[in-house]
Amino acid sequence: MLRPGHYHLVGAAGVGMSALAQSLAGAGLTVTGSDRYLDRGDNLPVIEHLRRAGVGFCVQDGSAVTRDTRAVVLSTAIEPDNPDVLAAESQGVPCVHRSVMLANLVAGRRCIAVTGTSGKSTVTGMIGWILDVAGLDPLVVNGAPVLNWADATRIGNYRHGESGLCVIEADESDRSLLNYTPDWGVITNASRDHFGLDETLELFEAFRARVRVGLVSTLHEPRLLEEAVLDVESSGVHIQWGDLDASVPLLGRHNAENALVAAVLCMRLGIEPDVIREALASFRGIARRLERVGTARGVLVVDDYAHNPAKIQATWQALAPHARHLTAIWRPHGFGPLRLMMDDLVETFGAAARPGDQIIVLPVYDVGGTADRSVGAGALVAKLRERGIPAVGVDDVQVLPDIVASRVMAGDVVVTMGARDPHLTDLARAILARIASARG
Repeated sequence: MLRPGHYHLVGAAGVGMSALAQSLAGAGLTVTGSDRYLDRGDNLPVIEHLRRAGVGFCVQDGSAVTRDTRAVVLSTAIEPDNPDVLAAESQGVPCVHRSVMLANLVAGRRCIAVTGTSGKSTVTGMIGWILDVAGLDPLVVNGAPVLNWADATRIGNYRHGESGLCVIEADESDRSLLNYTPDWGVITNASRDHFGLDETLELFEAFRARVRVGLVSTLHEPRLLEEAVLDVESSGVHIQWGDLDASVPLLGRHNAENALVAAVLCMRLGIEPDVIREALASFRGIARRLERVGTARGVLVVDDYAHNPAKIQATWQALAPHARHLTAIWRPHGFGPLRLMMDDLVETFGAAARPGDQIIVLPVYDVGGTADRSVGAGALVAKLRERGIPAVGVDDVQVLPDIVASRVMAGDVVVTMGARDPHLTDLARAILARIASARG
């Protein structure tokens, strides 16, 4: 439990931090936030949503932190010389990682924590939506907006709940999943991303040891996939397992697997298959997870969070059957991950690209700091072209809508992919608008 008082969040507009900010405000605490985007004059929509939720915003210069502040909350991305962090240190205010703050917030509740390399936001959202439809009034803190809960006034990555039940996404990228001791755990899958595969598996084993009641994981229960019937259909996916027979209006086999582990967890909680079927049929998905931006002149534009080889492969496999040709626009989300995943990325794009498909690589999303920038997007493009893979690099994102609009035809699909950059969705919309206005 958290003591009443003032809590200040650094980088509050981030997807994980914004969910936590709403959770703290929803618990009746005094919450302020700062974010470098706002200081630069970029008033992101998420900031306005947070203000409506009761979060006050301040300049990121340390002025929001006083001796009465209970804690300054930050993510791993915040560097030690951040002005708000320095202000906290000078005034004796503790700096607390967001996962520790969330763990304290949900202490005493019956907690379900979802982790994994891929799919954890979708599975968290699915479980939360099933519990919502079941009338169990859960608190949900997710790493991405659930479209069923998103509207003009709500982000959708947080659902206020008054019951003793909560569902949270547990991030593996910074090992913060080990700050939770949930009653129930879910591990969606494991692949190389922020760490090598062996290290990733060790991390998930450590998480497994912290789960108190039960775990749902196809890594530890391969029979779940062996016993299930998973079908990919033109309108979505279909799953059969035990007494459950359900359809989900989302593309891709990976979403069938996501729905399976969400459904198994809920069945083990005692929720009836009919309720799960109803909830999955009405689940609208997660923002930036194969999100349909729109169609213009017969070209479908999709926005997706895919940032590692496994997710890129899943996205490509989901979209390719619906595309005459696929134009994939990918932005690396960091220099370190790009260097670590380079060979796997070349293999993934090489295996996925069909004749007529295009790969456009944008510059690495650079948040500053002390990252090693010696390997950038150009290195990936060069390696892809050496393999005969149709890839180009585009440094000026502003000209991209014109480039794409000049190359696509009816029946094509365009997908923007990548993490961290909050403007990728805006880019997808700009591409759609340019295609719509193109002469033909």
